[in-house]
Amino acid sequence: MLLTLPFQDYGLLLLRIIVGAIFIVHGWSKIKAKSGKFFVFLGAAETLGGIASVLGFLTQFANIGFLIIMLSAIYMKEFKWNVKFVEQEKMGWEFDAIILAATVILIILGAGSLSNSFPPFLHNDCKSDYS
Repeated sequence: MLLTLPFQDYGLLLLRIIVGAIFIVHGWSKIKAKSGKFFVFLGAAETLGGIASVLGFLTQFANIGFLIIMLSAIYMKEFKWNVKFVEQEKMGWEFDAIILAATVILIILGAGSLSNSFPPFLHNDCKSDYS
């Protein structure tokens, strides 16, 4: 049984919009920079996933992509560039960890009822809680 709170769907909507907006902005900047085919592809994936997240369309799938991106970013910062969690002179990876946590929440909880993903095929067990 799904435990629902009165404003849970509004919280998920806000989280979706914020995470989506972050990926749209960062993805679009990679596309505009044109710094190699990989970064243009990554930017396109981030931008399209961000739009999907904001619209609540295939939110869990988009956030699985974001999860992979954020784990890769944290790996690069921690093990390749030796960036600490919090740095004074440069950006640590604490922001990345917050975005990673938000993507995990959206993967687990889904987009909520205020989305295009809910309820037709993803959450059959939740229909009775929202009908």
